Amino acid sequence: MAVYTEVGDDELRAFVALYDLGEVLACKGIAEGVENSNYLLTTERGNFILTLYEKRVAPEDLPFFIALMDHLAHQGVPCPTPVRARDGEALRQLCGRPAAIVTFLTGMWPRRIEPFHCAGLGSALAALHRAGGSFAGRRTNSLGVTGWRRLYEASAARAGELQQGLAAELGDELAFLEASWPQGLPSGVIHADLFPDNVFFRDREVSGLIDFYFACSDFLAYDLAICLNAWCFEPDGSFNVTKARLLVRQYHAARPLNATELAALPLLARGSALRFLMTRLYDWLNQTAGALVRPKDPLEYLKKLRFHRGISGPAAYGIDV
Repeated sequence: MAVYTEVGDDELRAFVALYDLGEVLACKGIAEGVENSNYLLTTERGNFILTLYEKRVAPEDLPFFIALMDHLAHQGVPCPTPVRARDGEALRQLCGRPAAIVTFLTGMWPRRIEPFHCAGLGSALAALHRAGGSFAGRRTNSLGVTGWRRLYEASAARAGELQQGLAAELGDELAFLEASWPQGLPSGVIHADLFPDNVFFRDREVSGLIDFYFACSDFLAYDLAICLNAWCFEPDGSFNVTKARLLVRQYHAARPLNATELAALPLLARGSALRFLMTRLYDWLNQTAGALVRPKDPLEYLKKLRFHRGISGPAAYGIDV
C-alpha cells in the first residue's frame, strides 16, 4: 500500500476542522502510486483525496503544482481542484509533512488499454497543453535531459545487479541523447507522467487526469512521446501501431504538431524510455522498506528503448498526420 505516513484520528480531525468540509466519516489509504501518501477522505460534504507529500517531492515545488491544478480546472481540464481551508490556504502541514486536500474525480483507469482509450488520451493531452498555454508558472524539468546524467550516476555502479552490461548500454544511450537532443520545439506545461493509472474514463470518455506532481515546463511533444511509451505497447512488448496512430491523430486534431515535432518523435520517445528506465532502476536498487510498493520492472523500458532505436521516422509508428 502506497502510504508512507500514517495519520492518526485526532490529527486528521484537527486538520479537516480547518476546512468547511463537515465531519470526517471515513479515511482509507489508497494502495496505488509510489511517490506520496494518499487517502480517500469522506466527509459530510462528499469524497476528497488527502495527500501527504513525501521526501521525493520538493516542498518548494508544491505551490507550482497547486496553482497549476487550479488553473487547469478553471480552464475546463478534468483534473483535481485544490480545496482551500477557511484561511484561503491549500497547502498545510499534517504529521510533519506538507499536505493538501483535492476534489475527488469519478471514473476508472483502464487496466486493459483499448484503441479508444488512446484516442481519448490524445484529445485530453492536447487540451491540457492548450489550457497550460495561459499558465504563468514555470518549473524546470528536473527529470529532463539535463538531469539524466545524475540519474545514471546514481545507479550505474550497481546496474549489473539487474542485467549484465546494462550500465554500459545506458551510458552509450545517454551520451547519444545528450548530443542529439532537439532544440527549439514548442514548449509549455507538460504533465510528464500521464500513465494509464493517471487517466480516468467513464463511458469511454476521459473523466479525469490526476497526479500532477511531475508537471513541469518542457517540449510539448515530449509529453506525447511519454504517452506513446506508456499506452501503445502491448503486454508482450510489441508496439501497437493502431493505438499510436489514434493517439497522435487526436492530439494533432486539437493541437497541430509541426513538421519538426513529428520528425523528433523517435528521439523524444528514446529519451522518455531512458528516463523511466533509469528512475525505475533507481527504485529497484533502492527499495523503500515498509512501503509495500512493488517496484516496477526497469527492463520493460529497456525493451522500449531498443525498439525506438530502430525507428527512422514517425511513419514507422504508423503516424500519418
